[in-house]
Amino acid sequence: MIRYLTAGESHGPALVGIIDGLPAGLRVDVERLAREVASRQAGYGRGARMKIESDQVQFLAGLRGGMTLGSPVALLIANSDHANVRALMDPLTGAGPPITRPRPGHADYAGALKYRHRDLRNVLERASARETAMRVALGALARQYLGVFGVTISGFVRQIGDVTARSEEEEPDKESIERSPVRCPDAEASARMIARIDAAKSEGDTLGGVFEVRVRHMPVGIGSNRQPSERLDARLAAALMSIQTAKAVEFGAVARDLVGSRSHDTFEQRDGWVVRGTNRAGGVEGGMSNGADIAIRVKVKPIATLMRPLASVDLATGAAAPAAVVRSDVCAVPAASVIGEAMVCLALAEAFSEKYGGDSVEEVVEHFEASQSGAARVFGEKKPTSPLER
Repeated sequence: MIRYLTAGESHGPALVGIIDGLPAGLRVDVERLAREVASRQAGYGRGARMKIESDQVQFLAGLRGGMTLGSPVALLIANSDHANVRALMDPLTGAGPPITRPRPGHADYAGALKYRHRDLRNVLERASARETAMRVALGALARQYLGVFGVTISGFVRQIGDVTARSEEEEPDKESIERSPVRCPDAEASARMIARIDAAKSEGDTLGGVFEVRVRHMPVGIGSNRQPSERLDARLAAALMSIQTAKAVEFGAVARDLVGSRSHDTFEQRDGWVVRGTNRAGGVEGGMSNGADIAIRVKVKPIATLMRPLASVDLATGAAAPAAVVRSDVCAVPAASVIGEAMVCLALAEAFSEKYGGDSVEEVVEHFEASQSGAARVFGEKKPTSPLER
């Protein structure tokens, strides 16, 4: 089964990641992985830290000649900014004046009490979204594993602040997403989002929003209704909610109308395929993929660090004080959409490996093809219940 771990602090020497369970013989496109990691750093509204870091991924184990060996793959991303704060963050000698004014909306206060830290830096360094650089790198590997099954994943921005893009039933093309500085395929809304970010920056404020992730070419039956933890929507929601700024997850449109006759997807026969007239369920029913595209929306809160800080308390003295100000972004919604793609890739890779897993890519393909052929025979159909010709 595919599983992963990350380690590292925001200003520590490096971020480290391990992904275990990738089959042997998976050709890794290193340039594509590098582009995906770089896309997390882009996006209008990012802070000065993005100008410091280059986020070069170094492979430490699990690859030879660009091919997975079937052993754990280990990655490292050096933190360039560590050199600027070495006295504070050296793993053995790091020390400095403590941060004692927690930021509303951040992990500072709860983490200090949980781990009994007197210096909030010991909490905020790991709680920082800097850690997601490694998640995107690991997610890029998971995406290439999902490519064995023909599955594709794309994320884009739907809303920033009070500016909302027009609704699109079809998945927007990749070019229109990447052309936009805020990863919004609606050009008119994209321009208004940029203006809204500029206004928030001048006010010392931050902005949240909504991004969407679409998954195409899903086979039927990924996930399970047997146990709560095996439900595909629960696993995807948990993965997306693990993003530091995520506050809500919605699948499809079934929760928007709340009237049964307008909320569910009828079955039809079309050219020998069993298809759906709509996709209000967002590709998941009963905890399992139903063959339609998976469509997920995620709402993210504004960044907790404000240049005009909110009211707080100095935990060392008990006196009222403004919250600590740490270098931050004005808006990270575009970056969150990239991270969201990575988290969906990682969650799906885990689920796919459970159903079709094998020690090599060849074995995985054999398992997948056998499973699809068997499913197609359940009701005597000549073809599987969802198109496999990609």
